[in-house]
Amino acid sequence: MKNTFQAHFLIAAVCFILGMMLVAQFRSVQINGGAITSLQRAQELTSELKNVIDEREMLKKEITELRGRLTEYENSASKVSGLTDAMKKELEKARMTAGLLEGTGPGVVITLDDSNVPRQPGEDPNLFLIHDEDLLKVVNELFAAGAEAVSINGQRIIANSEIRCVGPTIIVNSVRLAPPFIVQAIGDPDTLESSLKMRGGIIESLQVFGIQVSIKKQDNIEMPAYNGPVQFNYFKPVKAGEKQ
Repeated sequence: MKNTFQAHFLIAAVCFILGMMLVAQFRSVQINGGAITSLQRAQELTSELKNVIDEREMLKKEITELRGRLTEYENSASKVSGLTDAMKKELEKARMTAGLLEGTGPGVVITLDDSNVPRQPGEDPNLFLIHDEDLLKVVNELFAAGAEAVSINGQRIIANSEIRCVGPTIIVNSVRLAPPFIVQAIGDPDTLESSLKMRGGIIESLQVFGIQVSIKKQDNIEMPAYNGPVQFNYFKPVKAGEKQ
């Protein structure tokens, strides 16, 4: 009986010792495993931090490059804008020269009407009427005196405007006009008036036959734009470098 008790005691003691050893070993594994896990996590965080820093440096470099491109684009846009403004001014000047823009300015207004002088028997009645050549002479005189824009009864005179008699009317820009003819011209009023009133000039020659003429200087004349067709069926411009 005594031997049995001792055997059981020894077995219990051995089991206790083994249990304590297992617990100690388990704790050691836990501690070592926690240390390994913490080390791995630290290494991962260090790697992630390095990646973030590298990515930030790349982004800073890209931002610097983009800013440089933006500056180049802004400079180019400024040059293009300046060129565009210059082209717009040239285009507007060309349209003004071509008579395609309406405008205002000082000048003179000339009113021409057929003669109301009683005709003597045998006199040619055509001498007392305004003809296309009379209007042509007036217009030419105005342009020669520096007129920048001329119109007849609201029809703007341009390079290819026709002024010709058709029966009792005069056609200007394919529009039939009848007297009185109101000629507007923008330019220096004094110069334009003097050119028309010069001795032996067009106005004096018209007044010989009683043609009614009045000239008035004005500070502001409203000049219409040419609104007819502009076609070039045969003329073709020669580009730079293509001239033979």
